[in-house]
Amino acid sequence: MEEQELIRRSRDGDRKAFGELVGKYQVKVHNLAYGFTRNDAQADDLAQDIFLKAWLGLSKFRFRSGFGTWLYRIAVNHLKDHLRKRASSREIPLEEGGVRAASQNAHNAEKEAGEKERRAALVQDCLAGLPEKLRMILTLRDIQGLSYEELSRTLRLSAGTVDSRLFRARRMLRQRVQSRLAGERRSP
Repeated sequence: MEEQELIRRSRDGDRKAFGELVGKYQVKVHNLAYGFTRNDAQADDLAQDIFLKAWLGLSKFRFRSGFGTWLYRIAVNHLKDHLRKRASSREIPLEEGGVRAASQNAHNAEKEAGEKERRAALVQDCLAGLPEKLRMILTLRDIQGLSYEELSRTLRLSAGTVDSRLFRARRMLRQRVQSRLAGERRSP
């Protein structure tokens, strides 16, 4: 069934049609949330909240943009609110550093896999340290794969602003990763 028809049926209260929309976007929304929380359970909860907001707000969808763009806008706003609340309560993730310690004791094949995980964790740590607006645009573009046009619509930014923020975000992420790697090389 075509996406617009699923949206129309969902607006009329068809939960099965909305379930199909959720199925289509569930992994992307979860991955977006995970990119900001680095916690599967929390990402699941956030994704569920985002889809609930979408269900409740379907009457506001006007077919001016794609459903995915509209849903990402809801997700971005919800994640910003979550990050603001988390920052004000000074919540600290419990899982930080656990992956690296476990991978050090692995066999050669496991060490290689552990090294990849460690580097991925390093990049995630550096990404998490970026300012929110840079982290958001980088996650949506390079992890979620949104086009520049979708970014512009989702974040309500001009094409030039999207381009310059992406440039700054990538440069800042690269600098942070390089700095951390250089620091690791100097440490015994």
